[in-house]
Amino acid sequence: MRLVRFGRRGAERPGMLDREDRIRDLSAYVPDWSGAALGPDALAEIAGLDPAALPPAPEGSPLASPIGRVEKVVGVGPNFQESAQLAGFRINPEPTVFMKAPTAVCGPNDPIELPRLSTRTDWGVELGVVIGSTAKYVTVEQAMEHVAGYTLCNDVTERNLQLQRGGQWFKGKSHDTFAPLGPWLVTKDEMPDWGETTLWLEVNGVRQQEDKAGRMIFKVPYLVSYISRFTRLEPGDVIMTGTPGGVGLSYDPPRFLGDGDRVRLGGDGLGVQEHVCIANWSDNDR
Repeated sequence: MRLVRFGRRGAERPGMLDREDRIRDLSAYVPDWSGAALGPDALAEIAGLDPAALPPAPEGSPLASPIGRVEKVVGVGPNFQESAQLAGFRINPEPTVFMKAPTAVCGPNDPIELPRLSTRTDWGVELGVVIGSTAKYVTVEQAMEHVAGYTLCNDVTERNLQLQRGGQWFKGKSHDTFAPLGPWLVTKDEMPDWGETTLWLEVNGVRQQEDKAGRMIFKVPYLVSYISRFTRLEPGDVIMTGTPGGVGLSYDPPRFLGDGDRVRLGGDGLGVQEHVCIANWSDNDR
């Protein structure tokens, strides 16, 4: 299934896509795509519905983040050999793990806000793993039992705030709109071979990143298991699994996002995101 949330900000409703990519309203069956609704039993019930029998969403309904309540966004640092080498990051024997603020989550077509005084805002297409049931000290063999599915992510980062301001990476990762998710959550049964997914990203129509998810150093089952040793993963939590080579930091000279730049990214089975970068924003814009 491809699960979505649609509607204006603050009044989003849960839905799914039918075979013709039309949005069908599921609000009569589930309050939102969060918490217990992402568990295996709840998803199995929804899978038994006939999408053609569900009411269509209003024409032109915008898509929001496919997850209604994200309590944790867990990022994984260098997880592709080429990306780490080009950007000058060290690959450690264990994954580098960081947090992004849940308030950074936005929809697949929302503008990306460039932080005030930002000069080095960077991009990073990633495979997102969405947790469906509580995971704590789970083994690698058990890990996928706790996964609801996958979503497309853009790990937007302000590199000055990440690397030059001291402390943790959190500062460069957590600005509003720095964790676009969607356009949908694809359940794991529809994407059994996640490693064959090709991830790509373009800036102003120029391809910057392209690689298969399966080339990541630390694979999805290991990441779920590993992270569950340090924090309890709950339904709706998202793990951003790392970005392929081609981030702006890796170029000589580096390339970063500016006002009016357009970012487009996608992945096989995961859909496409499109964003415009805005520098002169206000809180009323959101």
